[in-house]
Amino acid sequence: MTLRLRDYGVVLAVAALVAVLSLSTDTFLTSGNLVNLLDQAVVVGLLTCGMTLCVICGVFDLSASAVLAVSAITAVIVTERFGAPAGYAAAVVTGGLLGTFNGLIVVLSRVHSFIATLALSIVHRGLALVITGGAIVYPGPERLAAFQSLSWPTVLGGVTAPSLLLAGVAVAASVLLARTTFGRRVYAVGGNPAAAWLSGIGVRPVRVGVFAISGVCAALAGLVLAARGGSAQADMGTLLELTAIAAAVIGGTSILGGQGAVWRGMVGVLILTLIGNGFNLLGWNSTYRPIVEGLLILTAVSVDYALRHRRDQLERS
Repeated sequence: MTLRLRDYGVVLAVAALVAVLSLSTDTFLTSGNLVNLLDQAVVVGLLTCGMTLCVICGVFDLSASAVLAVSAITAVIVTERFGAPAGYAAAVVTGGLLGTFNGLIVVLSRVHSFIATLALSIVHRGLALVITGGAIVYPGPERLAAFQSLSWPTVLGGVTAPSLLLAGVAVAASVLLARTTFGRRVYAVGGNPAAAWLSGIGVRPVRVGVFAISGVCAALAGLVLAARGGSAQADMGTLLELTAIAAAVIGGTSILGGQGAVWRGMVGVLILTLIGNGFNLLGWNSTYRPIVEGLLILTAVSVDYALRHRRDQLERS
């Protein structure tokens, strides 16, 4: 019943937003706006794919946006020397390595992931500053077009390549979480790490694994941002990891771990994107947008705690 309430709640929220915007504006349902809506959701959506796995596993990755920046800078530098495909590959490898490093620091230091990854985000931002010297880095003119090809529209009604990338990553993450042994272990570790350990599950490797996945997702988000702008810099993507956590929670993933799904995170991203799109289409003052989003996050967390408490009471009785 708890899961159904969460599922129906987020789906109804999306349906209500779509209905209101469709009736309030003449441009919401146009192909141009819908393509733009999908494109706006990509960067946060990619981060949310990785963040959802982390939250379900009972950890937080506050270094995701810093990993995004380092990976994007690496992509630009490698592209300048060896071409766009090598730059793309280097970014993904960099994100995976940094994510793995983050996970190892968390499990070996035994510092809470919130604090550990907050500190690591500062380290990674500093690394990005050292690499770039505080400057914006660009691919050369002969490499720029190839590097930006990742952001181009496709033949599928103008839907951009990043939107298709997000769809692919979301499907892959969903299958990993719902259909593999690793996914079942992620739920077990997030729900009760002590019980998971007693059951023979390696808690530390699972946690390192979700951090590595988060790093790869952050690298892909960095590639999208860098391809759109044709450049990278040390402060790009700042605080986007908080938006990704918010999207996961709004979608119904439990902040306490052990419950959630990637599709719910994607619904959370869609809700946040629809709110932003609605403010633009209706001409509302965007100053009030953070207030709306903050209240939405608070409501989602409050509902999560209430449903969790109710379930615990039912189990005791």
